[in-house]
Amino acid sequence: MVTLVVATSADPASIGPASSLLSMPGWHPGPSLQDAAESYVNKEVRAIKLHKRLVVENHLDKRWEEATGESVHDVVFLSKHVASSNRPALTIHPIGTPHVREGEALSAGGKPGWAAPPNPRIGPWFRLLKNIAHSHNLTPEFEVTLEATHHGPEINSPTMFAEIGSAEEYWKRQDAAQAIALLLWEGLGLGGGTAVGDWSRDNEGNKILLGIGGGHYVPRHMDIVLKDGVWVGHLLSGYSLLMEDPGEAKAPANSVAIGGTWRETIRVAFETTKLAFPGGEVLTHLDHKSFKGWQRNAITGFLAEQNIKIGKPGDFCPC
Repeated sequence: MVTLVVATSADPASIGPASSLLSMPGWHPGPSLQDAAESYVNKEVRAIKLHKRLVVENHLDKRWEEATGESVHDVVFLSKHVASSNRPALTIHPIGTPHVREGEALSAGGKPGWAAPPNPRIGPWFRLLKNIAHSHNLTPEFEVTLEATHHGPEINSPTMFAEIGSAEEYWKRQDAAQAIALLLWEGLGLGGGTAVGDWSRDNEGNKILLGIGGGHYVPRHMDIVLKDGVWVGHLLSGYSLLMEDPGEAKAPANSVAIGGTWRETIRVAFETTKLAFPGGEVLTHLDHKSFKGWQRNAITGFLAEQNIKIGKPGDFCPC
């Protein structure tokens, strides 16, 4: 099975890290893929250069398998990060649009009620990226952060995005591109070391954090993921948990009384996280302070109904 590293010439924060990665030893031309400019092979890694926006490159894993006969283990997309703050940042996140209703517009790919399995590398690579950024003097100028689950493209393999943000002057920074390239080089074991974040190798039976609540940069969940040995799945921000205010009935008897897509969002995130971590135990972690009382009661009631356990910070660390 192979890992796909996917970049696009339409994005300087995507093609920059890809070019830095491909300048490292061991690459040779790979098979062609429809709509791909070119692909490259290094051990069990396949680097693909595309031309379109990545969020519309649906089913790339299936397309690769059909074109080459190679099964896809996981996918890493390289992209720019956009934020109103324009703050320099290096980010990692899972993808999906599980909160979107049928018929709603999707400006950044995906489909209603869908999420990709989160790439198990997300937690270990986030910690690795923090170390790389520090050792290459990118911090504190660049913030290294997780983001909540959001956007497409549609895909069925475990997937993550690694991004450079948050404005054009940073998207083109060579030192930032080199940091992402080193993340891939070291994380995938291309330099001869042991790959980082290989769930199947030695971590069956561990617990996985499914974050629920908080802002887009999920600070409460991220505090836990910073600890060595913590695995992380989907991260659901408060804005993706669409809950209809019950008005005067602030303490409904059960979660069914609260309308919105929030139940399906949690269910999809839980099921796809389970899929990504076979043999592991998925526990939710709630950012309690980000919810109003009626929201918190509805969510905890729904989790109990679904037999989904709620973990405390210490439950996720194997140390």
